[in-house]
Amino acid sequence: MSGAPWYFDCDTGIDDALTLGLLVAEGADLKGIGSVSGNLSAAGGARNTLDLMALMGRPDVPVAVGAHDPIGGVFGGGAEFVHGANGIGEVELPHVGEPVAESAAAMLVRLAHEHPGTLRVLAVGPLTNLALALELEPELPSLVADVVIMGGAALVPGNVSAVAEANIWNDPIAAQAVFDAAWPVTMVGLDVTMLARFEESHRTELAAGGAAPAALAAMLDVYFQYYTPILGRPSCALHDPLAAAIALGVVVPTLAPVAPVEVDTTDGPGRGQTLVDLRGRFVGYPAQPDVRHTVPLEIAEGFGDRLLESLLRLP
Repeated sequence: MSGAPWYFDCDTGIDDALTLGLLVAEGADLKGIGSVSGNLSAAGGARNTLDLMALMGRPDVPVAVGAHDPIGGVFGGGAEFVHGANGIGEVELPHVGEPVAESAAAMLVRLAHEHPGTLRVLAVGPLTNLALALELEPELPSLVADVVIMGGAALVPGNVSAVAEANIWNDPIAAQAVFDAAWPVTMVGLDVTMLARFEESHRTELAAGGAAPAALAAMLDVYFQYYTPILGRPSCALHDPLAAAIALGVVVPTLAPVAPVEVDTTDGPGRGQTLVDLRGRFVGYPAQPDVRHTVPLEIAEGFGDRLLESLLRLP
């Protein structure tokens, strides 16, 4: 379904920037992009998105500013220590274009009505905009083909707490609303994204590409600094790009059971944990009626090479 129309929801930090590159290089039919507060504010994420899309030759894609605050809470600031103060590793890009007037949630609802049954949703930040869109249009799940998110963890530790992944932790109420809705959801979580790596050799090759690849390579300096003590060498995990690659069919997980997902929406130590019922693992994950959540658990090696190949096609 990679030829389908897409709505992309993001909090454009460094791995979101790589994801934009992958989507553009693979020819995804992007009908609109919404920003949300996560790695940085929604307004800052929209600015980064506009500038990156112009750099990649796609200034025509409309970008909408989405929710600044999580549902029932207040945005507590971004992840400067991961992505830099401006969200893209302190790389300065020319400012090109302005966001559209409608909100990201309104954009999603409008696009779903314009492309009923075929619009695909890829969300790689907190899920606030999707939850707000569900409030605006209760029939939204019947209008959307499927939703692919980067978020959560099933069998591995979290990255913002012992059990929680950052996107889900930032707005667990929104995440629960997305999992509760009657649409198919693929949760591309830390189980597989921590296995997808960009190495120093990839960054070196990317830096020798055109203007867009070189800018992405420069952003990776900050990202590699964050990940080096975590991974034990200069490299980084490819969270958001892997979610996009699975959505596009560029990567097909080798194990992706269908299993119900619940989110801990409390403010205790379990906040943001994705509780995935994997009790079927010992009998080969039999089909479960009325369960709409797919959870990739294993992927083949080599995604970094495949991502590099795509990004080097950018101008």
